[in-house]
Amino acid sequence: MHLTVVRLWILLVGLLFTSASLGASESVNKTLRIAYVEFPPITYQASDGRPAGSFIELTRKIAVEAGYEPEFLFLPISRVYLYLRNGRIDVWPGSANVPALNGEVLETWVTPLATQLSAWYLEGTEPLTHFDQLQGKTVITIGGYTYGGLLYWLEAEGSIDVTQAPNYRAALEMLKLGRGHYLFGHRDPVVETLTMPKDEKIRESAIRLRNLTWLFSLANPRAAILREEFNDAYIRLAEKGEVPPIRNLGESFVIPGFPEQYR
Repeated sequence: MHLTVVRLWILLVGLLFTSASLGASESVNKTLRIAYVEFPPITYQASDGRPAGSFIELTRKIAVEAGYEPEFLFLPISRVYLYLRNGRIDVWPGSANVPALNGEVLETWVTPLATQLSAWYLEGTEPLTHFDQLQGKTVITIGGYTYGGLLYWLEAEGSIDVTQAPNYRAALEMLKLGRGHYLFGHRDPVVETLTMPKDEKIRESAIRLRNLTWLFSLANPRAAILREEFNDAYIRLAEKGEVPPIRNLGESFVIPGFPEQYR
């Protein structure tokens, strides 16, 4: 009888130890590794080194509501793609339908924001209304951006010259100096940078509107669960008015002549 009681106590202690270990493991797994890139004012690294931007704050709210502790990692876009593929990050708040990430990620069906890629040009230059107008022209791009793969198409076109600027301020100055006919840049960061007196001569043509979403690494075995937890968390917060209402997605705008494989 005494031996049986001892065995029961050993079994109970073992179960308690296992439960404690699992609880600790689950607690560790509640940290969510979130990548972000320099894309002000949507996502960027503030002067004090902290993550900032409208999409960052939204992501933090959703992660906490879903029961996770967000850990933000500031990375160049090429590293984001790599880390999504190998599982070194769990999620990226970024553009939907990135060709380079086909088969590598799961996206939330909630898309809280959208971003517009535009062609910027000087007053007096012909507005860009069709991609055929780029033939024989020079396009200024921003270093580190592939524009969803569109950069590769531009570079492969023998009749289009592509030049690169290190940032938006430098790109706008190049445009004003006549070093390119059009600057390809996303609307939000360009508008944020248009602060100099002569910037008032710069005009804009819309190229493409893309939805922003949360992309979860398929290298994480819990990717599908994480995606649904984010969707559900967003719905709960939207119902309470703590995040923007769920967007009714229509067909995104694309300029005529835009390469089919990069839409």
